[in-house]
Amino acid sequence: MATINSDPVDALLGQWEETYKKGLLSFWLLLLLAQRKAYPYEIRKAILELSHNSIDADENSIYRALYRLSDSGILDSEVVPSETGRSRRYFFLTDLGWVLITRFINRNILIFEQPDVAEMIQKTLSANGGLKG
Repeated sequence: MATINSDPVDALLGQWEETYKKGLLSFWLLLLLAQRKAYPYEIRKAILELSHNSIDADENSIYRALYRLSDSGILDSEVVPSETGRSRRYFFLTDLGWVLITRFINRNILIFEQPDVAEMIQKTLSANGGLKG
């Protein structure tokens, strides 16, 4: 079996994943907020946990995404007083947000559970004599 120099592969994979993950931040935000209301400070840690440490967004990216989604009518927020400090702004899905995340999952996520797609993924992972990344 031929050995592939991992440096160019790692660089290409890093570029691909960076683009891929930027596009997924909105998905992970909506998925989290479909489970519960959340405030920005806790969202980063929650997304890390939900994504099994594959999505790590800085706080500025999270804030920009939250306000972009709010401006689009996908999220709303409420300010809740705190007994120990500053009030917190909790974000949650609007009715439009619920429709959007549900349709997105049905159209773009559940496709990976289809037997033919799952089989192709498994074949790809086992191709080339079991070459692993």
